[in-house]
Amino acid sequence: MNRLVTGETYMQDRPIFVIGCPRSGTTMLQLMLHSHPRVAVPPETRFLVPAYFGRRKYGDQREQVNRRVLAEWIATGRDTKFRELGLDRAAFIDQATAGPGSLGSVIGTVFRSYAARFGKPRWGDKRPSYFKHVDILLRMFPDAQFIHLIRDGRDCVASLKEMPWYHLSSFHAISNWAEAIDFGRRNAEKLPQGSYHELRYEDLTADPELELKKLCGFIGEEYHPAMCEPQHVAQVAVPAHKVWHSNTHGAVTTARSGSWSQRLEPWEIALCEDVLGERLTSYGYALSGAPKAAKEHVSAYKTAAAKRRSARWRKTNRDRINRLREPGPVAALLTEGQRKLAGLPPRELVLSAGGA
Repeated sequence: MNRLVTGETYMQDRPIFVIGCPRSGTTMLQLMLHSHPRVAVPPETRFLVPAYFGRRKYGDQREQVNRRVLAEWIATGRDTKFRELGLDRAAFIDQATAGPGSLGSVIGTVFRSYAARFGKPRWGDKRPSYFKHVDILLRMFPDAQFIHLIRDGRDCVASLKEMPWYHLSSFHAISNWAEAIDFGRRNAEKLPQGSYHELRYEDLTADPELELKKLCGFIGEEYHPAMCEPQHVAQVAVPAHKVWHSNTHGAVTTARSGSWSQRLEPWEIALCEDVLGERLTSYGYALSGAPKAAKEHVSAYKTAAAKRRSARWRKTNRDRINRLREPGPVAALLTEGQRKLAGLPPRELVLSAGGA
């Protein structure tokens, strides 16, 4: 099992992030993890990435007054989704203000509080687009583990098209899946051993017990059968207004796998298999033998992909500049692994010595 070690003590408090292309089944996996007696994974929030990119605005988090300002924005911001976590705002703000002085610590306190709400010692977070932000997540949580759920790109595109919140074209949807695969490949190569795990949606739904046992081995936890019945926690961990997650309230099923053949237009199938073919086959997805995509469709896909790359490039370069003038510490100091990486003693030693 992959566990951080301090002396001879196994530490199982590493943050867990679920990532993948949207509509890959990440909500189902979130619920499977939340069904574990030691792990809590909340509904999607909207504050982690904005807080990081806006960190200069919140100042040096070693100052209590700045920690309070950031915590108040998280707890009361219109778009942060804090209200869906079922936490006491005032209690969280006080706890974050009194906690360690770093950006990651304030943010991590939200998730740690959510885990405490269920009496669990370990937290996770799920947001598909995190696959693009693994580097900044590691800046904030240097001991984090990442679980990348991969689904047939054609099914992802078909599902994205049907979402009430997705307003982009099929070309962007196809590019989104390609990005997730390409980022996943890079993450698999560069992340430390025990930090990155991939699994396929189709395998997870076909044999949940087998795949979840592998997953538990990766995160260093014992497997629990309740993880195979995530529908029992859906009412708690999936907000009612997210009607597009209605399937999570039922038993795990393979019914949606391969449904792209009825849900995509012939030209979309042709384009998917033309521009995603190598990626699809490398993950075991068979091609249908669709005819070659029309040149205008390939051109439109390349234009959409280029726009997405350009937007990422601009944001990445802005962040590189901001890293040269950090307002304060970024890495969290909440888990034993984070404290060890920062050169701090284990918390139990601090407490026994009368520290905070």
